[in-house]
Amino acid sequence: MTAIFPQAGILRLTMIAALVLVTACGLPRPGPNKKEIYAGAVERGGNANVIYVNDHVNRASNFAPAYGFSSSFRNAGQVGADEIRAGDVLGLSIWENVDDGLLTSLGASSTALTEIQVDSAGYIFVPYAGRIRAAGNSPEQLRQIITERLSAQTPDPQVTVSRVAGNGATVSVMGKVLAQGVYPIERPTRTLSSMLAQAGGVSVEPEVAVITVKRGGSQGKVSLTDLYGSRSNDIALRPGDIILVEEDQRNFTALGALGGQTRVPLGNEMISAVEAIAMVGGLSSALADPTGVFVLRDEPESVASRVLGKPVYGTQRMAYVLDLTRPNGLFLARDFLIRDGDTIYVTEAPYVQWNKTIAAITGSVDSADTVASFGE
Repeated sequence: MTAIFPQAGILRLTMIAALVLVTACGLPRPGPNKKEIYAGAVERGGNANVIYVNDHVNRASNFAPAYGFSSSFRNAGQVGADEIRAGDVLGLSIWENVDDGLLTSLGASSTALTEIQVDSAGYIFVPYAGRIRAAGNSPEQLRQIITERLSAQTPDPQVTVSRVAGNGATVSVMGKVLAQGVYPIERPTRTLSSMLAQAGGVSVEPEVAVITVKRGGSQGKVSLTDLYGSRSNDIALRPGDIILVEEDQRNFTALGALGGQTRVPLGNEMISAVEAIAMVGGLSSALADPTGVFVLRDEPESVASRVLGKPVYGTQRMAYVLDLTRPNGLFLARDFLIRDGDTIYVTEAPYVQWNKTIAAITGSVDSADTVASFGE
């Protein structure tokens, strides 16, 4: 059988049809190209500020929000080891200088009152001495108060006060520690670091451990490395504190023409754009456009105003552009700090889409050749 159309005509028609199909349907790609990102710029009616990174931008935008405790946490004094609190359990021993005393039985010189719990209001009850405020006093101060109360009814009483349990001054330790639990604040465990040691230490890598202390309606947070790196972060604990140890959740996302596309944990490290790209395998040598490295970020008002050189209001969407082909492009990328929540996106080189188009067309032509061969 002879083909109705010449072979060349079939090929031309096939190529035109393939080109129309590719243009209409588009080609697979990892995301937008540079032109499409620029089209979303504020200057073109979009809502993102597209900014080329230079020395000014680095100076204005490079800050790393750090964890830390407020002055109220830092300035809190240590809990006194001998201060009695609500919930404590006390033991009293009372000696009377008479044969038949108020509390002692006949022939006995002393009596023991064990396991007297300080109530929620901070008081205890002692027979013949009445209701006495114990909370806020040391055992010695409470001894003097009880002695004074009993002296009016029995001659020269002698009193001793001891702490049986310290449940009134406790903290809760939870999360990524080896031994979660409720621990009393005692002389060796008055500070955050010593209490963590009491709980067996953290169960995650120290570099990614973050400690949150909740106290009443406020809270503070510090990384484990900063806790041990600065004495001011080793705060004094207060009764009722909740200590929560977690793994640091700060991260950035890498997308586009890179060696890997993934979410990468930051931990407590300060890394640059160059280091962040290296962490995911670098730019793809077969796909990446080194002039189209973008860092997408929601920038707070104060930082955005410094970067843009004019006052802005509210959080701003920023698309920072790193052109690695510029004479100082790598230096600028090395100095640009990556922050929690950043997205690093690398566009494909223009020729990649062209090659995909040609491959799609030639693939269609090959198929047309095969069909034409059957018609001959």
